[in-house]
Amino acid sequence: MRVAPIPVTDTRSLRHAVLRPREPPEAILSHEPPGAVAFAAFDEGDERPIAVGLVGPEGGPGSWRVRGMATAPEARGRGAGTAVLEALVAHARTNGAALVWCNARVRALTLYERAGFRAVSDEFEVDRIGPHYRMELALTC
Repeated sequence: MRVAPIPVTDTRSLRHAVLRPREPPEAILSHEPPGAVAFAAFDEGDERPIAVGLVGPEGGPGSWRVRGMATAPEARGRGAGTAVLEALVAHARTNGAALVWCNARVRALTLYERAGFRAVSDEFEVDRIGPHYRMELALTC
């Protein structure tokens, strides 16, 4: 498996299919903040992403947000999501982030916890999506 930066536009199909399948495809555009950078995991020899995610400055000085994490169902449990999350955090760190945060779906909590993120909120509901927690990872130099 390899992980590489990709255009945000190349994440849309997988993000829509996994994260917001009941919404029109163009609805995914509203979840792409200006300045976001995307990374994807690929099986060797295949150009179709099996996991994707976005990261970009959001939430104040030194704060970066991870969003749009999606892994194809057939690729789950193989480390693709973990590899993408590691690349996103590394990119944020390299670009001066002191804190990386996300709103994590309950079913994804262990992915973020294994990466060192900690829940800093009570559970909250995202309309039409389901329960979430705010997760944060403080970065050290």
